[in-house]
Amino acid sequence: MKTTKTLWAALALIFGVSSLSSCQKTKVTEKDAIEYTYHKEGKEKPENGMFVMYHLVIEAEIMNKDSVKVDSTIYSTLDQPFPGYLQTNDSMPANNGMDEIFLSLRKGDSISFQAPASVIFGNNQPPFLKADQQVKVALGAFDVLDQAGIEALFQEAMAAENAKAAERAKELMVEEAAVIEQYAADKGLELQKTENGLYYIIEKEGNGEEVTPGTTMYVDYAGYLIDGTLFDTSNPELAKSNAVFNPNRDYSPLPVNVGMGQVIPGWDEGLLLLTKGAKAKFLIPSPLGYGENGAGGLIGPNSILVFDVEVTDVQK
Repeated sequence: MKTTKTLWAALALIFGVSSLSSCQKTKVTEKDAIEYTYHKEGKEKPENGMFVMYHLVIEAEIMNKDSVKVDSTIYSTLDQPFPGYLQTNDSMPANNGMDEIFLSLRKGDSISFQAPASVIFGNNQPPFLKADQQVKVALGAFDVLDQAGIEALFQEAMAAENAKAAERAKELMVEEAAVIEQYAADKGLELQKTENGLYYIIEKEGNGEEVTPGTTMYVDYAGYLIDGTLFDTSNPELAKSNAVFNPNRDYSPLPVNVGMGQVIPGWDEGLLLLTKGAKAKFLIPSPLGYGENGAGGLIGPNSILVFDVEVTDVQK
């Protein structure tokens, strides 16, 4: 959550309302009795099946680190790569006051209202809000699109996000390279590096044929965070000694159809450097691992990974 401008200023900024005090109209929903105000009223009613595109900002008063109550944004489509949208369906029932407001949206609407958290969120109420706590909402419908239009908008948004992610990944590769190289220096490791940025050490050469994409390799492994925390392994004794043993899983070499995108990029690239019987250590920057999303549990966002691997068998 983050403190932001008031919702009224957000309405003016986002939806182009020049004067929030003019042309205002207040209505009350039949269900839940939510009193909502139009700062600007749209004219274009969407046809059945069309998509209403909207931006939504939700604020609530919370206590900051200085024990002062401040308005804080708890949700905003402005922080998302894609705006909110609702497909118009004339037969869709309004089960509550929030439904009434959203189902009546027209292009150009700029609306604000406040109501208790239990009314705004229903069963999805955030645990940090009390049921009777007042929540402020700003809602603006800025466009109406057909199926082709929304697909084009989605593709454009995804392309923009992918471009941003690629730039962030480039920066991380540089930053994390320095961390990995310092780690190697501290451990006395002599690393090799691929053009893609994977660091590795072949600790024992294999004796099999060169592996090509599509080959099935069976791999014993232990995966660590760079601080030494073991997060996964195919070795049951190692799992037990590090308190990550799961009696319901199979502890045996992992079959990998290598080079086919079945595993993280660092593994796909690294395993192609090995043959049957080889042992290696991979030091994997986060863009070649689980990236900005992490993998839940112990593997957080932008985690550098260290893997000890052994190829126990190869089947072409």
